[in-house]
Amino acid sequence: MAIVAPFKGLRFNPEKIHNLEEVVTPPYDVISEEDGARFLEKNMYNMIQLDLRNTSQDSSGDEERYRKARDLFEQWMDSGILVRDDQPAMYLYSIAYTHPSGRRLTRNGFICLVELAEFSAGIVKPHEKTFPSVVVDRMRLMDECRAQFSKVFSIYKDRDQTVMTTLSKARERDPLCSIRDHLGNTHTLWRVTDRRAIDTTIRFFAGQPVYIADGHHRYTTALEYRKNMLGQNPSLPPDSPYNFIMMYLCAAEDEGLSILPTHRLLDFPGKLSADGCAARMREALHVEEIGGASREGLIAEALARMNEWRMASSDPVFGLYHAGEDRCFLLTLKEPREKYPVLARIREVLRNLDVVVLSELLIHELLGIDHQRILDEKLMSYFSDPDEAIDVAVKKSVDDDRSTPLLLLLNPTRVHQVTDVADSGEFMPHKSTYFFPKILTGLMINRLVADERVYLAGRGG
Repeated sequence: MAIVAPFKGLRFNPEKIHNLEEVVTPPYDVISEEDGARFLEKNMYNMIQLDLRNTSQDSSGDEERYRKARDLFEQWMDSGILVRDDQPAMYLYSIAYTHPSGRRLTRNGFICLVELAEFSAGIVKPHEKTFPSVVVDRMRLMDECRAQFSKVFSIYKDRDQTVMTTLSKARERDPLCSIRDHLGNTHTLWRVTDRRAIDTTIRFFAGQPVYIADGHHRYTTALEYRKNMLGQNPSLPPDSPYNFIMMYLCAAEDEGLSILPTHRLLDFPGKLSADGCAARMREALHVEEIGGASREGLIAEALARMNEWRMASSDPVFGLYHAGEDRCFLLTLKEPREKYPVLARIREVLRNLDVVVLSELLIHELLGIDHQRILDEKLMSYFSDPDEAIDVAVKKSVDDDRSTPLLLLLNPTRVHQVTDVADSGEFMPHKSTYFFPKILTGLMINRLVADERVYLAGRGG
């Protein structure tokens, strides 16, 4: 199964960068153009200059941007801004954070290398499809810089917490760093160089697959890059760094592993009243209006009711907010999922996902909007923050008299559903999961050095 390995991590030199908060960033694919500018204002060595924003987010990107990133990367290494560990290590990475519900949690994981395997091998399992344009962008950056700047976030099954117990006992006493992100979450990193602990971890994963939680495009990019390297050198050894990718791994059973819902804001083409929308929903659903509160109160009540429902039932429940009339509804199924023809033809592992029921039954069947039309006309926006979604929905209802913004609220996908779908070989709809909090870019970098070899237990090192 999965082959994991330690590596010589490249990181910011604490003797030259005294405030790491100024140089680390969230993953590149969640950074807006405005946020990117703010990150750069913080510090000239901010990671936004290396792990460039995706060009699909910014059409003004030029071909020189990749070479500029390479030149900066080499300058930072030459000047000691970035320093590399002398010996291979695995790195414990914990995040203490506040869940949107108000609970304080800590998610524990570790950073290592994982051998690349085609998805068809069933060793590294995806749950989302990827887009070629994004892979091309990441390929150019990796080819120029010969480094992996951001980590793939994956999960694995370890009911007894064998891996984290082993690595935690062997970690160095003092952390490499402990910093707070812009949300107030605390990220702490420890180094583990003990060969016995590392070998135990390697043996554990020899019988385990891993499941990509976040970073499908980064992983697909590494696969393509390896293919290019094999084309140049067909005798590429198994322990070549080009055969590996940097991953953050977290046990599926970890108490701090959280998935947030990703709510949908649908720009319904044309005008549709709240009563008209509710009437369409009643063709297949129980519809209950929520009233007696402010706009924010309506959404808060809907989400609270949805959470209560989730605690008691595996059946789906949805919230629907009509921004133009400031009315909110709670939606539940009248029949078991398999009784609906539009759902019956879908495999059970997907039919069990709330987001699939929303997409196929509510949007496609009841509202009559084809999935391709949603893509072609950009009718859907996605929000993990319901307050932000409300603001956008209300603004759209005022500014656009040709469409009707409908905010569709969901409960989060469950962790076991991610692994179930991946095990089945199916794919979830776009934006089905939002693993929270995001891991930071810049805490650790994996430099790809052609003539180096990755340490593999039992194969030398």
